[in-house]
Amino acid sequence: MPETPAIPPLLPLLPRAGDFAAVRMKGGVGRLIRVGQWLNGDGFADFEHAFVLVDDDQLVEAQPGGAQLLPLSAYQDHPILWSTGIVPLTDGQRAAIVTAARGYLGVPYSFADYAALATHRFHLPISPLVKGYVASTKHMICSQLVDQCYQDAGVRLFADGRWPGYVTPADLVNRLLGHTS
Repeated sequence: MPETPAIPPLLPLLPRAGDFAAVRMKGGVGRLIRVGQWLNGDGFADFEHAFVLVDDDQLVEAQPGGAQLLPLSAYQDHPILWSTGIVPLTDGQRAAIVTAARGYLGVPYSFADYAALATHRFHLPISPLVKGYVASTKHMICSQLVDQCYQDAGVRLFADGRWPGYVTPADLVNRLLGHTS
């Protein structure tokens, strides 16, 4: 009887430029975001931050002082959930996502973004006004920046057509885990 050839072990896919990640944040800020996501109807998600990888060891992320370019090593001690292999991208889309992410460097972060999420979640009549204000100021939270970079590249992460300002880190995690489309 012929011998069955050995099947090589599967190697994990390494993240590539244009992939995004959701990351677990430690400390009080992480807990505060976790509570905010719960209030937004996302449950107690274990990931509270998101960023876009722009090359092998650099990322772009939204921060209170404006979107920044940081080394990937900034999150070496944090659990990370990558979009690698889950969100299929062409080389052209990857390049466009990276270009978009780099184009948002310095874009401010605003707590009005959280007001937009809250008014939308609770269907408050002022929700369109808050959305309009946030959109006009061009401020972005981390998950909004990720979704906007993908939309700029012609990639829709969510089939429901939601505005990027309504995307939370938990939404990105749910997308990666297959809980939404």
